[in-house]
Amino acid sequence: MKIDPQSPADLSAQIASAIRDAIIAGELIVDQRLPSEAEMAEHFDVSRPTVREALKRLAAQSLIRTQRGATGGAFVNRIRFEEAYSQQITTSTLLLSMNTVSFETACEARYALERACAALSAKRRTADHLATMRAEIHRQSQPGLTDEAFCASDVAFHRALVDGAGNPVMSYQLAGAVEAMQPLMNMITFTARDRARIVQMHGDIADAVERRDAAGVEAGLTALEHETQQLALNAIAARDAAKEQAAR
Repeated sequence: MKIDPQSPADLSAQIASAIRDAIIAGELIVDQRLPSEAEMAEHFDVSRPTVREALKRLAAQSLIRTQRGATGGAFVNRIRFEEAYSQQITTSTLLLSMNTVSFETACEARYALERACAALSAKRRTADHLATMRAEIHRQSQPGLTDEAFCASDVAFHRALVDGAGNPVMSYQLAGAVEAMQPLMNMITFTARDRARIVQMHGDIADAVERRDAAGVEAGLTALEHETQQLALNAIAARDAAKEQAAR
């Protein structure tokens, strides 16, 4: 593991990157104890606080864990997909909130990814996944539900559909699409959407999941994508018209 002292990059970041690369390459394996802070400080020719900062970076990414005591130290962590969800969601949220991609592009990607789960979810979903979807549809039907609560329920509905595929890799990849893209899309479309229509479309998807009808699930998601895209166009047009009216 090496760093470049002449590089303008922060030394602690370089050390963290070097250790991360060693873990990815298999040079450091799960549960292996890392060298002590003193040993790493000598190896990288930096101060112990710099090493400590690098370890904090790695711990924040769940790549290592620390233990106290005589047999303690820093160890390579066994990462689970569930623990990495938050990073995927945060990254996706930042990309969207910074207008890195358009609404149309984000919506297209979000539903294309979810449709990839349709066949597996129809085949593998459990009674619990279906029960969650039904419960969220019922919740969305409540007349006093706030927009924020409706959005949270919307996310939970799609999360259950995705998790019903029984594939942790797909669930991880879709964490950002569902839990980052869905709320941001709802922020744009909530003023124009017809809740009853969304609930009906969710019901159609749940019915197809219950029948284990993969084509029906995919068709339902496609219809929901078209509805979302149209709602966005309507909302953007209304916003632009309001701006023009205010400028007169």
